[in-house]
Amino acid sequence: MKITNDKIAEALSYYRFKSLELHNYMNANSSLTVDEIIEKAAELSALEYKITALEVANDN
Repeated sequence: MKITNDKIAEALSYYRFKSLELHNYMNANSSLTVDEIIEKAAELSALEYKITALEVANDN
């Protein structure tokens, strides 16, 4: 069970980093096109979904 928890924690760390990186990119860029905003928002949504699922798995 410890190995599984370690893998979940590692995945959570990675996805949180990628989410923060995406947030920073979007906030620092004032010249994003509508298509870029939609694309990045979809990526962010997928990351947040994965983070939520991993947090639930980690709690159980």
